[in-house]
Amino acid sequence: MSDPKATYGEPVDEPGGDEDVVGSAHEGLADAEAAGRDAVDEPVVEETVVEETVVDDAPVASPSTEPVVEETVVEETVVAEPVADVPAEPDAETKVWTEPAADATATTAYDTPAVTSSEPAAGAAVAAPQPIFVQAPEAPRPRGNRAAAGAIGLLAALTFAALYLATGLIVGAVSGEVTADNVGSTALAALGTWSLWVPTVVFFIAFWLLGAIVNRGRWGIWVHLGLLVGVAAYGGHLLGQLFQAPFWMLTASEGAALVESQLLVPLSVAAFVFARELTIWYGAWVAARGKRVTELNREAQREYERTLEAGPQLVRQ
Repeated sequence: MSDPKATYGEPVDEPGGDEDVVGSAHEGLADAEAAGRDAVDEPVVEETVVEETVVDDAPVASPSTEPVVEETVVEETVVAEPVADVPAEPDAETKVWTEPAADATATTAYDTPAVTSSEPAAGAAVAAPQPIFVQAPEAPRPRGNRAAAGAIGLLAALTFAALYLATGLIVGAVSGEVTADNVGSTALAALGTWSLWVPTVVFFIAFWLLGAIVNRGRWGIWVHLGLLVGVAAYGGHLLGQLFQAPFWMLTASEGAALVESQLLVPLSVAAFVFARELTIWYGAWVAARGKRVTELNREAQREYERTLEAGPQLVRQ
């Protein structure tokens, strides 16, 4: 019978078991960690032990039926990137600085919001300019001449009353009713009669109405339209005689006869002439003032236009 050793060869040394493999792996990891602590720049090498069991199913010519189990140990080396304390670098895309992780026990220094470049620094704030509202100048209102025409018309009416009274005294003196002895009493008595003040009031109203129409017109308008004032004064004389009668105690025929008797008397003609002439001369006064008012209105308009062209002005005090 042949020798088994000669037939199958020398026996194979089997590994020492699982415990020896795991222990050698732990020792390799410990050595790697120690090397990583000594040199930070060197990568940490981790050894991973993978056990592969290969079963050889091929039959062997042996009196024993048990298969031979071979264990192959494959070691894989995994290189891990070192974890080092590298200072934070700005990110190229977001331009945001990455701060390193701080110790949990350290005081947080980022509780207050950061000041961006778009906001002014503390103490350098500039107050925004406040708008200044300027009221636009109002257009000048043109001055009128109607009030002046009324005041001048009042003086003209007093002049008319004096001339009308004097004419009545002269007519009475010519007829013998007024003498040197009773001229004073007759004049005082005439001051309280309707026949004096009714034509005077009618003259004033006509004069003032003409002044309101002409306003700042020229003197020529007063000359031509003064005839209307004379006609109004002539009608005032007739109306004054009716009030003096008085007309409410007269019949219609008596009133018509009274008016007919006063159409061409000296006082009626004098009322027309005085009103016509006074309108011309006092109208010249009104026209002269109207001319001055017109110049003032033009100057005010020119000043208003210059103010608009110059625009608002800021006056510092």
